[in-house]
Amino acid sequence: MDGALTKYLQNERWYKTMPIVTSTELFKKAYDGGYAIGAFNINNMEIVQGITDAAAELKSPVILQASQGARKYANSVYLVKLVEAAAEIHPEVPIVLHLDHGPDFATCKDCVDTGFTSVMIDYSGHSFEENVAESKKVAEYAHEHGVVVEAELGTLAGIEDAVSVEADKAMYTDPDQVEEFVKRTGVDSLAIAIGTSHGAYKFKPGTDPKLRLDILAEVSRRLPGFPIVLHGSSSVPQEYVRIINANGGALKDAIGVPEDQLREAAKGAVCKINIDSDLRLGMTAGIRKHFVDHPDHFDPRQYIADGRTNVHDIVAHKIKDVLGSADRI
Repeated sequence: MDGALTKYLQNERWYKTMPIVTSTELFKKAYDGGYAIGAFNINNMEIVQGITDAAAELKSPVILQASQGARKYANSVYLVKLVEAAAEIHPEVPIVLHLDHGPDFATCKDCVDTGFTSVMIDYSGHSFEENVAESKKVAEYAHEHGVVVEAELGTLAGIEDAVSVEADKAMYTDPDQVEEFVKRTGVDSLAIAIGTSHGAYKFKPGTDPKLRLDILAEVSRRLPGFPIVLHGSSSVPQEYVRIINANGGALKDAIGVPEDQLREAAKGAVCKINIDSDLRLGMTAGIRKHFVDHPDHFDPRQYIADGRTNVHDIVAHKIKDVLGSADRI
């Protein structure tokens, strides 16, 4: 048995499971402190490691979220256990396990029942009344089990896993609806649409991407102290796009959300910012470059490690320079 493992087994953390937490207290601190908490999508062990190692180094709370695609790919049991392992290894880091874009009550219930501490019900593609009814149903069940709920008003464009919305079907959030929605549903946070979108192809080349911070300001005025969430907030770092394309990839015109606008949003009511595509780009860039640089390698631990390093570096950058959540624990 190596020395590091022996030391770990001797540590009392081995005998204790650090509970995965809800976002309630984290969002209160974020709102008051003028920062946001990163919600990073997870699909496998290396992504979980890259995210949580960066969070631990920078003393930042973190949200690990699983989409429908992740649950189908990895199985919820694996994902829960991976997050529990991260909580044991980094007991000083508050970690939330969140369902991203739950399509219905049954999916949200399943995640509540299997160890998630936060769920999102995304009924934004339905009518306002249907959205209210389904979100209320999820909130009532989740709250009975100590789980918090996020819902969405407005519809983001783009493609991510099971979420696919054409640009002409996207809708900004109507500030006139937010008070009624929150009051009638009892949800704990609200995702709004102010110009972000899912996937790596958010804006066209030559455009000047702008978020509707005026809508955010009006929503915040109508819901004082209430946590707001931004989805589709990857910035699509061009250095990783270039690495991918230089090593056999074909990502054309991939442009994301400007980070300075995300930082501005995080200073206000936005307490949670979702980031997925950037991690995918970092992982893919690391693996593609490794294959070209080391064509003789066939051990997954060799090439996936490079992707994990990129994930770590991306998360560290987001925590320090975009979210503002470093040194908050």
